Amino acid sequence: MAQETPLRVGVIGTGHIGTTVGGQFHHHPDSTVAAIADIAPEPRAEAAAAFGVDEESLYDDFRTMIETESLDAILIGTPHTLHYDQVMAGLDHDLHVFCDKPLTTDLKRAQEITERAAASDRTLMVGYQRHLNPAFVAARERFQESEPRWITAEITQNWLSNHRGTWRTDPDLSGGGMLYDTGSHLLDAVLWTSGLEPTAVSSRMRFADDEQQVDAEAVVLVEFANGATANVSVSGDSPCVREHIHCWDDDGAVYLDGREWEPRTVTEIDAESTEHVPYIDRNEGPNKAEAFITAIDEGSEPPATARDALRVTAVTEAAYEAARSDEWVDVDLE
Repeated sequence: MAQETPLRVGVIGTGHIGTTVGGQFHHHPDSTVAAIADIAPEPRAEAAAAFGVDEESLYDDFRTMIETESLDAILIGTPHTLHYDQVMAGLDHDLHVFCDKPLTTDLKRAQEITERAAASDRTLMVGYQRHLNPAFVAARERFQESEPRWITAEITQNWLSNHRGTWRTDPDLSGGGMLYDTGSHLLDAVLWTSGLEPTAVSSRMRFADDEQQVDAEAVVLVEFANGATANVSVSGDSPCVREHIHCWDDDGAVYLDGREWEPRTVTEIDAESTEHVPYIDRNEGPNKAEAFITAIDEGSEPPATARDALRVTAVTEAAYEAARSDEWVDVDLE
């Protein structure tokens, strides 16, 4: 059954995701930001002014907002380790949920949310934006016909210098370091684009803290059920952002490359080493709010599901365990 408009959205957290994706809901003709929850008064007030939310619909506690306001959905843009409680509260109150990545930083909790979402008629979408990127969509379509056999992926960023002293380098809030933050997008891109089933992980990490919880750099080797491997490298201690994902099958390869946060490019390479750059309309895909609203309205699966996010959490958790134990770790998706 289609959602009656406008979709009334409660925003939890007014950082980058809360304000950018919240802005998408604010500007969409079929949705409105109806309430805001944030523990910090100043950014909460700034978001309220931007989205036209009345003072009586501002909260310092997300549970009070959910219980008080007449909402249809929530947008979760809070630190990673807070997601589980907020997602479950939303589903408990029969709300649609858009949650920023990662879904959780705990495998059992990710499994619990996935099972709960599967049993619900509410939409749960995770904020892995590469699922909306035409370049990655095209690559995924290619590999539905021919599974990749060898993958290399890397991303660099001045992550540590930008986020030192913030919640992103506090493992109690972030769940880890670079791999659980920007690296989560890279792992998701490899898993979703390839469509492969991960089975085991080996990893090496350089940590930025004595407790070995916040990784600044990580190299993750993933084995898949079909015998393929992926070598995934993330560096959060580099001068700038570059991303490269190269997927090879028996017919050639697809290269996905990009600088900073610009749209990614696609290059196809055939078995004779001839390169071809297909036309990709970079403005073709919907934004996150549009995709979420469409999934609700059509009763269809959202672009990034809880199951997709579970796979990323399973590989990420296995990578941290492998780095600390210096052993291969099996990936547990059940």
